[in-house]
Amino acid sequence: MLNYVDQPDSTSVNDEVEKNIMLSDLPKDILNKVEANGFDLISINNYSGKIEYISESVRRVLGFSKAQLIGKSVFRYIMRDDQKYIRNFFNVNSSEEQKFYIHIRNQIGRFIVFETILQVINWNGEKKILSLSKDISDKKQAEEMLIRSEKMSIAGQLAAGIAHEIRNPLTSLKGFVQLLQGGISSKDEYYKIMMDEIDKINTITSELLFISKPMTDDKNDENINKMLLDVITLLKTQANLYDIDLVLEAEEDDCMVYCDRSQIKQVFINLIKNAIEEMTDGGMIHVLVKNYGTECMVAIKDQGPGIPKHLIHKLKEPFFTTKKNGTGLGLMISNQIIDNHNGRLEIESENGQGSTFSIFLPFNGN
Repeated sequence: MLNYVDQPDSTSVNDEVEKNIMLSDLPKDILNKVEANGFDLISINNYSGKIEYISESVRRVLGFSKAQLIGKSVFRYIMRDDQKYIRNFFNVNSSEEQKFYIHIRNQIGRFIVFETILQVINWNGEKKILSLSKDISDKKQAEEMLIRSEKMSIAGQLAAGIAHEIRNPLTSLKGFVQLLQGGISSKDEYYKIMMDEIDKINTITSELLFISKPMTDDKNDENINKMLLDVITLLKTQANLYDIDLVLEAEEDDCMVYCDRSQIKQVFINLIKNAIEEMTDGGMIHVLVKNYGTECMVAIKDQGPGIPKHLIHKLKEPFFTTKKNGTGLGLMISNQIIDNHNGRLEIESENGQGSTFSIFLPFNGN
């Protein structure tokens, strides 16, 4: 007796082709339901931004009717900073899909974040811009909660080293105050040293406060070298505890990238902190900044034990960690942030030879 799976398949190739029904082949009433209840916004605009078509789903997603939007400029509903970003970086001469993260205003005036694919198409014999937008508010909220959790974890782990680093200049300041109370001469020289010690405390505490701040979504042209110097200042205290030298090498003085400063600094903190924790026997972490055509590369190379090749592909997965007390979120969050900046994270490692984490970010963010 044949089982179901053993029965001969009598379906021909022609039958399979007939079964492969396209969306456009569905009855009109079903198409109308799909258009009205879909999770995406679909629109077609001319080059000046005038809306010529928008899907019925706009009523459910934004609260507007089609009639309210047809003929209006799409830029009336997009956040001002995003308008500038699209005008600067959308390539109207390319027929490729181009991805943007934009904020669109709904009927009650609230801005909703969308992942939007823009593409130049031919429609009725004219070139138009097709826009496919997906509401990612819930996804963004979940990401922000994970990032906030990881940031608090990092702040707690760094607290002991930072307290030690602050106590040293405070001890110096106390000594100088006592000398000044005793009527010592050369006061101006001591004032300068005291100001330097106060600046050191201010720098360290500022970077610690930065970690505790909520993640922003504010992209501007940022100096990668300056951001790395800030991060190294923050993490140097922990590196000293592990007898590790942090070395920054930049091929150019300024490597400007269009990015969110808060998010990219979080990536640098996560990756350098991971490298420190892997190097239990001390050594050096080399951070290299290099221009690669349209991209800026930041390579973080450690002298740790390395990662077995069969585990490298798992490192970006949530909750996977090689550390005893790790959360498995830091690298996943870092990879997500880099991906949201249209960049990529490459990992190279040899067991017993250390690891290199290379971040590639496009200069123009696209």
